[in-house]
Amino acid sequence: MAQEPMLKFVDVGQAFPPKRAPESRVADFGEISPVYGDAKAEEQASRCSQCGVPYCSTHCPLHNHIPDWLRLTTEGRLREAYELSNATSTMPEICGRICPQDRLCEGNCVIEFSGHGAVTIGSVEKYITDTAWERGWVEPVQVGPARGQSVGVIGAGPAGLTVAELMRARGYEVHVYDRHDRAGGLLTYGIPGFKLEKPVVMRRVQRLADAGIVFHQGFEVGRDASLAELRGRHDAVLIATGVYKPRAIKAPGVGSAGIVEALDYLTASNRKSFGDVVPAFDDGGLDAKGRHVVVIGGGDTAMDCVRTAVRQGAASVKCLYRRDRANMPGSQRETKNAEEEGVEFVWLSAPEGFESGETVTAVRAIKMRLGEPDVSGRRTPEPDPGSEFRLGADLVIKALGFDPEDLPGAFGSPELSVTRWGTLRVDHKTMQTSVDGVFAAGDIVRGASLVVWAIRDGRDVSERMHNYLKAKAKARKVAA
Repeated sequence: MAQEPMLKFVDVGQAFPPKRAPESRVADFGEISPVYGDAKAEEQASRCSQCGVPYCSTHCPLHNHIPDWLRLTTEGRLREAYELSNATSTMPEICGRICPQDRLCEGNCVIEFSGHGAVTIGSVEKYITDTAWERGWVEPVQVGPARGQSVGVIGAGPAGLTVAELMRARGYEVHVYDRHDRAGGLLTYGIPGFKLEKPVVMRRVQRLADAGIVFHQGFEVGRDASLAELRGRHDAVLIATGVYKPRAIKAPGVGSAGIVEALDYLTASNRKSFGDVVPAFDDGGLDAKGRHVVVIGGGDTAMDCVRTAVRQGAASVKCLYRRDRANMPGSQRETKNAEEEGVEFVWLSAPEGFESGETVTAVRAIKMRLGEPDVSGRRTPEPDPGSEFRLGADLVIKALGFDPEDLPGAFGSPELSVTRWGTLRVDHKTMQTSVDGVFAAGDIVRGASLVVWAIRDGRDVSERMHNYLKAKAKARKVAA
């Protein structure tokens, strides 16, 4: 099939650089300084030798051998450092850019505990893997002997791509089905280019295509084939669709023009960066330039939206969140970056309604106070009567998170069991769904989560699929 060409990525916000204070030393999330060469990487990595407790590794979902590849980096053995990092992760340079290290490895760095600042693990990981690509150390996928069995993967996000690579390496024929015109899922269309440059994603996809993995793009299960039909084509099927259904706001005026979904907004911006024609952006509907923007939500998607709006040249950007800073789900590092770029955070506030004419003109909001903790351990926000206020806005972006779509209905498979949250129900030992030979992994099982967890799930489910397919092939031989 025709492969997606390597495209030059142009950030549509570059004409409007963020208004960050010149003295700031806080890098973009996952960003590495242009002067970060071998010497800087070695200097940062050498700080790890002061620690003898690998909390960083145990708090990484992939259990990366962080102290070991930091030691190799210190010794100037960058290729070996890359190979060790690559042994546990299918996308180390992507994790180095977008993992919330402040909540995972770096947040559990012993040196950080001592008050001397964490080793910049993510930046070193990004650097050694980018160096591996530049110096030709990233080898093609080593495809094992053909097994005569095929695997279908529904969803080309990080979980699906991980499974595609690992199953192809074991010798299986692999087909990936995805609704978008480019693979990568949220890596491609949901995460802004200033955090994750799109050629970085595309070269990973190209490496998989070069290994013989077949990508069926613009393919919707339920429209182009049912799940049953895919089961008939393949010996095993993985569902790794992620969760894309936006959570709704129930408030008067929420359907007004100028109130948009976060993923629609981010996808439009990323498509423009690829050079696509995007009418909803070109007519101004999804372009923040010159507009007063209010983003509702406090997670990483909300941070992506506010920082994209700054780069697009918004007149003002405010983030409305119903809890306080300490209880927000997004990365504190991202929040700090956004503040330095001029974003105003309106804490302990929630929307009550929207005013509009031809388009939205304001958000009617109310102050909140924190009550007792909920099941997640965070204190529950409650309205503070009499504290209503108004925020002027001509672009409102809803970023309240995502829920699963109705996959049994969409796939024509009512026998596909779901939990009360709508995620796919799996046997956690086999990672199979209620349908034989159909596995599931990533956000569609665990709910909206991190890319690194999707990679971990993909790694785990590929082992389970491999065992299932070996048993299936053995049973066929016995029957023959």
